[in-house]
Amino acid sequence: MTLNMIITLAIVILMIAVIISDKLPFGAPALLACALLVVTNQADVATAFSGFVDKNVIMIMGFMATMAALQKTTFIHTMENFLAGVAKKGGIKGFILLLLAIMAVGNFITGTAYYVLVITLIATIPYNKELPTSRILLPAALATGASGWLPTGVAIFAGVISSLCEGQGFTAEVSMTKFVIMNIIWSVVFLVWAIFAHKLLPDRDISDSIAENKDELGEKKEFVKTLSDTQEKIVYAGYIVMIISMIFLSKFPGEIGYGIPLLISGIFLACGIINFKELLNNMFSPVCIMMAGVIGVAAVMGNCGLSALIGDSIAGLLGANPSLFVLVLVFALLTSIMATFTGASFGSLFIFAPIGIALCMKLGYSPVPLALACTKAAWINYFMPIDGLPALAMGMGKYKLPEFWKYVIPQWILQMLVTCGLAVAFFA
Repeated sequence: MTLNMIITLAIVILMIAVIISDKLPFGAPALLACALLVVTNQADVATAFSGFVDKNVIMIMGFMATMAALQKTTFIHTMENFLAGVAKKGGIKGFILLLLAIMAVGNFITGTAYYVLVITLIATIPYNKELPTSRILLPAALATGASGWLPTGVAIFAGVISSLCEGQGFTAEVSMTKFVIMNIIWSVVFLVWAIFAHKLLPDRDISDSIAENKDELGEKKEFVKTLSDTQEKIVYAGYIVMIISMIFLSKFPGEIGYGIPLLISGIFLACGIINFKELLNNMFSPVCIMMAGVIGVAAVMGNCGLSALIGDSIAGLLGANPSLFVLVLVFALLTSIMATFTGASFGSLFIFAPIGIALCMKLGYSPVPLALACTKAAWINYFMPIDGLPALAMGMGKYKLPEFWKYVIPQWILQMLVTCGLAVAFFA
């Protein structure tokens, strides 16, 4: 290992440690890592900060600003009310309809706010012996991550995958159509699993769990209409154009398609749908800053040979000629496990994926399946109730740890196998 490798590795480890410590705002550790790489002469400014001119980052910046406008529409409010209505239906048919509704709405509403909304709605359902809420809550919470049926639902992931591959010198074009089909297949598998496996969960009344978790849930805000009918129509039209542009991204000459989401957000700004502060807050959100920063870090890891060195070490443990599926599964598992225990999805992804990508290229495999599986795996991090969704679901559902594991560990294994299998089948 050369001195450059040692210094780069030390900076990467420091970045991960700071992310895990949660002492700095999300995104800041990656920026500091880029600066350290420049100051220690491991990379020039153009390489270390290359993520800020990456075409996928630019596309996602526009995507985030455009989606902020959609969140202001009555459409989103209608979706929330629809979900609340479905949640009150009982019986196994109501359970199936609820999961389908959660997955469908998840194409438009994501993140912490969404799973908190779903968990809160389920916890308000009165106890029913035929289908206790304790058997509904955990599947419903996990259903919030089983969507991605539209190109807008996979745009960020597709951009990350392309950037990961390009950071290692491989030009990757991720088919959003195949990505969507892959997500739909998992949604079907998830639904079948939930229908049969919810019986593994305990039968108990959880009606007082809202009071116990009131501080964590927060107060639900009432919807206040801020857009005119004309403005809402502009948002819907822009959203549809963005979906179409993402579906046919590769059909545009040059890189024209990557600028369309940002152009649409500019139109929204001109029409008074979002203000300049909202535009900047979403374009330069912590997620975008983190993604742009780690792209540069990954590029430096590849340039100095660190990714290849670690990849060779792992390859030695797997044998002389490991299959592509084995490689994809191993690196996806490493990514998921680290993300689960640290809560740092981006940090975990940009440590293991570049190493796996470099190894795939050395062995003559396309790195796209591995990059895709690791990107998905970074957010398949629910088998331990450490933070976020799994912790809240376990608390609200009053599950004991063995009860929680009985349901989530088989699903985690199933999801990892399906994700890696489909990644290889669709993108090899």
